[in-house]
Amino acid sequence: MLNKLLILAAFLGVLCAPAWAGITPNSFTLSPMVGGQIFDADQPLKDAMMASIGLGYNLSKIAALEAVYTQADANGDTAAASGSKVRTYRLDALYHFMPEQNLVPYFGVGFGGIHSNPKSGKSSHHFMANYGFGIKYFLDQWVALRADVRHLLDFPEPENNLLYSAGLLIQFGTPEAAPEPVATPPAGEPTPLDSDGDGINDDMDRCPGTPAGAPVNSIGCPIDTDGDGIADYLDQCPDTPRGASVDTSGCPLDSDGDGVFDYRDSCPATAAGVSVDENGCPSKLTLRINFRPDSNLIGEQYLGEIAKAAKCINQFPGNLVYIDGHTDSQGSADYNQKLSERRATAVVKSLVDQFDIAASRLTARGFGESQPIADNTTNEGRAENRRVEVACGATE
Repeated sequence: MLNKLLILAAFLGVLCAPAWAGITPNSFTLSPMVGGQIFDADQPLKDAMMASIGLGYNLSKIAALEAVYTQADANGDTAAASGSKVRTYRLDALYHFMPEQNLVPYFGVGFGGIHSNPKSGKSSHHFMANYGFGIKYFLDQWVALRADVRHLLDFPEPENNLLYSAGLLIQFGTPEAAPEPVATPPAGEPTPLDSDGDGINDDMDRCPGTPAGAPVNSIGCPIDTDGDGIADYLDQCPDTPRGASVDTSGCPLDSDGDGVFDYRDSCPATAAGVSVDENGCPSKLTLRINFRPDSNLIGEQYLGEIAKAAKCINQFPGNLVYIDGHTDSQGSADYNQKLSERRATAVVKSLVDQFDIAASRLTARGFGESQPIADNTTNEGRAENRRVEVACGATE
């Protein structure tokens, strides 16, 4: 026992040479160590040499967490206990005193388990708590000498063990950068002026009247990250796409007020109040007219659908209105193109004759089978595709 304490004392004695302070926050640590384990007098084990490995993380300069594994090969007072491998594993919290000094004392407390596995006889596994003290002495920013003493409490029947160890601590992390020195002019030379306080001296500042606090570039001019002509400190929409027209607040324009910015509005002159799609174009009113196959006749039962179109058109007087006809996929593409045009023309004629809509406002267009909205392989899908759509709020 005395010899082991002398070894530990000798290790502590080397802690008198110049070194470098170095608890680095947010860094990992690796601690390979050797030492000994002293067992309680009522345990059938003799004191033994011990090796340990610890992996830690510095939460800050003061606090750290560390997982530690130790193993000792102990002889016993009895044949059953001889050749025991005694392993401990624990999770500790460390509190560093004077963390910015070369010599850093610390206090540790934690919990874990202790497992004994003799060559013959029954193995045991118990819960274990521990506390203790240690020191870290930094040789440079990355490497330190380390010594540690722990009192282990083995439950449920309390047993007292003592662990002592010494070794190395290796840090993995980025040291805190030293503050940049502030340049001072030589004695006798005037201090350069920075009238607007943006960090760029007046003799280099091309924008000398920048408001206080505004981010500037290397020539002292306000930064415009999205290149829209509005400086970041005034820009309420700092991520505007390149080339988009913006207002005085740096936000994209929406000239027709439909909620779709001009830079992605495919219909930039939509009339006020018109419902639009994601491209800024008027949403189409689909008339539920079930045209029979190969027919453009509108049955009397569908006059209500035509009336809906007339009401929508009359909400926007003066606007050009597109009447778009469609077909299913049966028949040739050329034939279906002509059939879709006849269907659109039939709806135009009904709007003019029965609802007094000016023919000059209506434009019939056919799209054939090119724009299905349902599955053409089923009767139901084909019926949905035989339709007419009305874009009642479009403008030229």
